[in-house]
Amino acid sequence: MELMISIKGHKYTVTDKKQSRLLYTMKKKAFGGNRYLLLDASNYQLYTIVQISDDRKPAFAITHNDVSIMTLECKSLFLDPTITVNGKDTAGTEIKYAIASKDHRDFQLLKDDMAVGTLRTLVTVGGELQYEITIEDKLFDDYIPLFAVAVDMTFGDMNRGK
Repeated sequence: MELMISIKGHKYTVTDKKQSRLLYTMKKKAFGGNRYLLLDASNYQLYTIVQISDDRKPAFAITHNDVSIMTLECKSLFLDPTITVNGKDTAGTEIKYAIASKDHRDFQLLKDDMAVGTLRTLVTVGGELQYEITIEDKLFDDYIPLFAVAVDMTFGDMNRGK
């Protein structure tokens, strides 16, 4: 599966790269700090990502029906930039991902230490960032686009400055 994630202000749109159809929208919640809602194409709320720490290495929680199901933690900003994902999905299955890079732009998606996809940072002609996620179809879940939000909130300013 190949997804393109575009940013306009505080809104992310997720489209299928091959068919160019809208799959998801991620909107910043008006009140509540760094909280983004993941909505499907019919505007049904699926998940929420919330920044839970503002320190140098940010951390995030993904919630479903206001219950935290997984955490994303930045382990390193500069040497081997990595965000780890730990928790359980809505079915109760254990989740362990690593979003790892060497250059803050091109990330490998590792599930249980095995490469399952990529998350690439692209810069448009206008200087805006876009994200391209490629992941095996059988491993895709609705929360995967939220990984791009975490990468953008963690490394986006660095990538915009390059």
